[in-house]
Amino acid sequence: MPGRIRKPGPLKNPERPYLALGLEGSANKLGAGVIKHAEDGSSTVLSNVRHTYITPPGEGFQPRDTALHHREWALKVIEDCLSKAGVSMHDLDCICYTKGPGMGAPLQSVVLVARTLSLLFNKPLVGVNHCVGHIEMGREITGAKNPIVLYVSGGNTQVIAYSRQCYRIFGETLDIAVGNCLDRFARVINLSNDPSPGYNIEQEAKKGKRLLPLPYATKGMDVSLSGILTSTEAYTTDKRYRADGLPRNPEDSDIFSSADLCFSLQETVFAMLVEITERAMAHIGSKEVLIVGGVGCNERLQEMMGIMACERGGRVFATDERFCIDNGIMIAQAGLLSFRMGQQTPISKSTCTQRFRTDQVHVAWRS
Repeated sequence: MPGRIRKPGPLKNPERPYLALGLEGSANKLGAGVIKHAEDGSSTVLSNVRHTYITPPGEGFQPRDTALHHREWALKVIEDCLSKAGVSMHDLDCICYTKGPGMGAPLQSVVLVARTLSLLFNKPLVGVNHCVGHIEMGREITGAKNPIVLYVSGGNTQVIAYSRQCYRIFGETLDIAVGNCLDRFARVINLSNDPSPGYNIEQEAKKGKRLLPLPYATKGMDVSLSGILTSTEAYTTDKRYRADGLPRNPEDSDIFSSADLCFSLQETVFAMLVEITERAMAHIGSKEVLIVGGVGCNERLQEMMGIMACERGGRVFATDERFCIDNGIMIAQAGLLSFRMGQQTPISKSTCTQRFRTDQVHVAWRS
């Protein structure tokens, strides 16, 4: 682990193709995907099916209700996944599932499904770190070699770099994650959760004109977001605030809208993320940035990061919503890499955990 390099073990039967089923359900997305590793080491996504639990505007998703959604949809999603891939359970080499981090009840629902399939079809299990899944899928899709990784999602915000068979965390949020910050403000202004509150915040922000002052809270390599959220929420009680669509008087030049608030929140938070990412790039001399996680789909974040990277003579790598948002194929990819290095999860240890740090994973497949 940290401070010691373990040499990668030999790949098991590398001359034949491998198939893996990945199951993801750490939050409100239930995903299943099948990936194929060919003899030459290339990967092919055979299927990637996802179903999202969506709540009414102004409401978040509770662990119990989310777990119920996953149990109700698991069979349908897995059947669709296998059908689109053109394979059966008997063709698989292993079943990969999200071990953590995430919400406890939804994680437990998915691990129960994975364990049941493993016993029914006599297939090895591989528990996967959710963040490592994002990173490995991002590397595979974009071709990034050794980037600084900005992992931004509803439950996680981390700046990461690879070293000595471990993904090291350079900086992270000290309180809430950036996705959680955006989602909670979307609930305050009653934005729809369809397709996601963060996406709708992004669309509102595109209409914003005024940059309102908000706290800028970077603390070394870390960020703090709860105070920014509180300050943005406070603007909604200001007498100058008007919800979009209501009439405005031309003489009211100081009036601001919910679009302005979304714009200001995004600009401030993303500027903080760009700052700590640039600092990590400078520290290790990297020219690449890989943005992963659900918030990584945000075009404004990609644009701001691209400006910074360009000024440093570097470039930004990002994926679209198929692979940025939580999905089963990323779990299949990371799990199959681990499986081919001889790692498996015994049934007796096929548990899940809400807290599973990125730097706890032995990245055996990277030398």
